[in-house]
Parts: sequence; structure tokens; C-alpha cells
Amino acid sequence: MALWARRASRWCCLLKVARAAEFPGRLRGGSSTAQACRGFAPQALLPFPSAVLPWRLQAYRSVSVGSCSSPDSAKDGSFPSPQSTLPSPVKQEQAKAETLPDLNAETLYEDWDDVPPSSALEEISEEEAVQIIAEPILPLQSSTLRDYVDHSETLSKLVHLGVDLSQVEKRQKAGQLLLTLDFEKDIRKILLFLKDVGVEDNQLGPFLTKNPYILGEDLAALETRVAYLKSKKFGEAEIAQMVSRAPYLLLFSVERLDNRLGFFKNELGLSVKKTKNLVIRLPRLLTGKLEPVKENLQVCQIELGFQRNEIQQIVFKTPKILTTSKKRLKQTFDYLHNIMGIPHHMLTRFPQVFNSKLLRIKERHMFLKFLGRAQYDPAQPSYISLDQLVSLPDEVFCTEIAKASIKDFEKFLKTL
Repeated sequence: MALWARRASRWCCLLKVARAAEFPGRLRGGSSTAQACRGFAPQALLPFPSAVLPWRLQAYRSVSVGSCSSPDSAKDGSFPSPQSTLPSPVKQEQAKAETLPDLNAETLYEDWDDVPPSSALEEISEEEAVQIIAEPILPLQSSTLRDYVDHSETLSKLVHLGVDLSQVEKRQKAGQLLLTLDFEKDIRKILLFLKDVGVEDNQLGPFLTKNPYILGEDLAALETRVAYLKSKKFGEAEIAQMVSRAPYLLLFSVERLDNRLGFFKNELGLSVKKTKNLVIRLPRLLTGKLEPVKENLQVCQIELGFQRNEIQQIVFKTPKILTTSKKRLKQTFDYLHNIMGIPHHMLTRFPQVFNSKLLRIKERHMFLKFLGRAQYDPAQPSYISLDQLVSLPDEVFCTEIAKASIKDFEKFLKTL
């Protein structure tokens, strides 16, 4: 509508200019003939081709303004000649009258300030078509975040930060969460908070890969959870270590964190200081499921035969025993106690043996037995501690413990 309004305004201006140039001062008088012609003259002067107006006005281009018939002569359908009806001044200048120039659409378009936009149906050449670069279409649905990286500033910046989107999209509803977040509004404040807590810059990417849900958490709630840990006398370096090693820690409310600390303190009978030390060394105890922990405690007490105070020592020295596989725990104990003859008090003294692979224990024990050096009683000569049995590299174990070469050990393993 705005375009047609500008066209009409331009045509009116052209009409005034044409009338002023063709008949200067002609229609200023009050003669009846001039007044009668005023209603018809603009139509005769319109310079528009038939393509612009629905009626044909080209037939009137050569007709002078004065060639207008009276109402009486039009009643019988006859029109007198132009010369018989024109006033004498008009007749004198009729010879000077010239046909108005034919102003076509191209001329008008050149004068207009706003060039009409090209139509979507306009034909273009093959060369122009080849040069058109189409933007990639944003998929309405996709199973991978890779299709949205080029369209999302948030995803692009997270990739530059080191976040592995291929791992994030495997987590339930994590991809949908990232697509709804704005980096400047929602994510930047969380990143600054994590840096204040103590997460290093090079750890932010891996941290968010493991726990992208923290980006949707309320900042005030996160700060409250950190304040709670500080109230329990956890130092800043200890909190940073716990958060980095257990990315889901800050997703737990203050109530859940308090219940977890109370559980380990009461179940194991540990002091507050030892409980803190336990979760600092293995912070995922606060975020993992409690059922496996309860089962392992029962296995140690009922099936393996450890006393409560022995379990406390084992767990305090080796917290990982609470989260290890129940099957693996029983198999390792069976070999150490029933095959190698290690008593409970020795296992309590060196509980790290439960973290070693059972195959490694078997291979080294059988090699020492083959050499006649499998002596694990500290009261006897040539005593070999369980710590030395499982912690030393093969070269050191062979030369210092087995008193043999590494080639002898490798040759023996081939016979098994």
C-alpha cells in the first residue's frame, strides 16, 4: 500500500508540471468554458500507458485541453469539431500545442527513490543461480547436537571451551537443556562460579562434559551448597578437589549432603575428622548410590569375617573398597586368605591389596612360590609384604623381591 501511495503522489506531481508547462495561466480566468473543461483536462493529460491504467487514455494524448464539448452537444451523441468550440486564444495557441511525452514505467522507476523489489518469480540466468548460496536448513529434529552447532552461539562457545558434545548428548535431556540456554545470560555466571570454587580453566570442558546439568542450576543454590561445605570445616582447596573429582557434587541439596556425611559417620563409627578425610579422598561417596556401599559393608562383616574395627581401618585406608564390585571383593579375599594364607589382621594392615587386579596377584604369587620365596609372615625370614607384592613395577619386583630377571618372569608366565 505504501508503494502505490508513493506512485500516486509522483503522478500528481508530474501532472501539475505538465499542466503548468502546456498552459501557463490558461485556466486562471473564470470563463465558463475553462471551468467546464477543468473536470476533463486531467484525464486528457495523464501520460500513462494502458499497461498502468485499466482504461485506455492513449487516444487522448494528442487532444488539447480546450477540446471539450458542452453538455448539450453530448445529448444527441454528436461531438462538434475542436476548432468550433475552442475560444480564440486557445485556437491561436493550438498550433503550438505538442503531444505530451510518453512517460513509460521505466522512466518513472528511474525517478523514484524506492526501486520496487524484485519478485520471487523473476527469471534469473544460470550464472546468477550458481552464485546463490543457500543457508543450511535448521533441522526440526535430530539425534545429534552437531547439526545445531553452526546455528547456536551457546553450543559453539561450549565446543571452544572443550566440551565434548558427543558425550553430552548421551546424557538424558542434556542436549535439550543446552539448546534452551543463552551463553551470556545463563552460562557465563556458572563458569565464573566454578572458577571461583577452584575448577581450573583446562578442567571446565571435561567438567561440563560429565555434568552439563549444572548449567541449568540456580546460582544462589550452588553458592548455598558451597557455603555448607565451608561450614563443615572443608577448606577451599579441599572443596575444589572434591568438586573437580565429583562433578555431580554441587547438584545435591544441602539436606542430601548432610545426610550422606551423617551416614558414613554413623555406619562406620568414624569421627568427624576421619569422615571428612574419607570423603575428601573419595568424594563420589557423597554422590553415588548408597545401596552398593551397604552391601559391601555387610559382605566384609558377614561373609569375609572382618570385625567392625577392622572394617573401619580398611575403609579409612582404602575408601574405594566401598564402591568396588561385590563379586570381585569376594574373589580377591578368597585367593588371598584361602590360597595364599594371609590372615585377617594382615589384610587389615595392607587393605590396598583389594584394589589390585586378581590376575596380577596370582602371577606374582605363583612365581614366588616357584622360586621358593612366597613368604608373607613378618615373623619369618625373607618376609615379603603385601604392599611390595602388588605395588612395585615388574622390573623392580623381579630384581628386588624375586631375586630374578625380568626374562625369567616372562618365561615363567608363558608356562601358565
